[in-house]
Amino acid sequence: MAINLQKGQRENINAPKFTVGLGWDINNTSTGTGFDLDASLFLLGENKKLVSDNHFIFYNNLESPDKSVIHSGDNLTGDGDGDDEQIKIDLTKIDSAIQEITVVVTIHDAEARKQNFGQVRNSFIRIFNTDTNEEILKYELDEDFSIETAVEFGRIYNRNGEWKFEAVGSGQRDGLEKFVSMYQ
Repeated sequence: MAINLQKGQRENINAPKFTVGLGWDINNTSTGTGFDLDASLFLLGENKKLVSDNHFIFYNNLESPDKSVIHSGDNLTGDGDGDDEQIKIDLTKIDSAIQEITVVVTIHDAEARKQNFGQVRNSFIRIFNTDTNEEILKYELDEDFSIETAVEFGRIYNRNGEWKFEAVGSGQRDGLEKFVSMYQ
């Protein structure tokens, strides 16, 4: 049975292969445009910086160099039920230099479309066992982010050989570029 996390809560990930799923519902607003949310992962070393530029996983770089992290690709609309984007992680293949994986969700072209997370409905990330499809945890973003265009949903980190997830829920309004500059 999955655990529905609250901001700040931590949970063990007891699966060597798991998938991070991102979901959201379309929300046509006065902008007249649908929302395109994008999931990105930053694969960080002990110094909390990207191991290399190729360890930034997003819609234009779908695989880590060791193929331990594979992004399913970009969903432009959020139509339908369930996950809109998925990223598979195989801890049996992951580079030992990677100690943390930061999960960031951004709104594509938010400034031009005049969009923010306060206008998005039912956004969540969930982690499930890739082999069994059993949901391990889910984190629903239920805060009212009225100006934020990017949110760090959580971080997956290695503590003494065990991988854990922490629900972060920290937003900012400078988009993906802000996170890229933080982790480079």
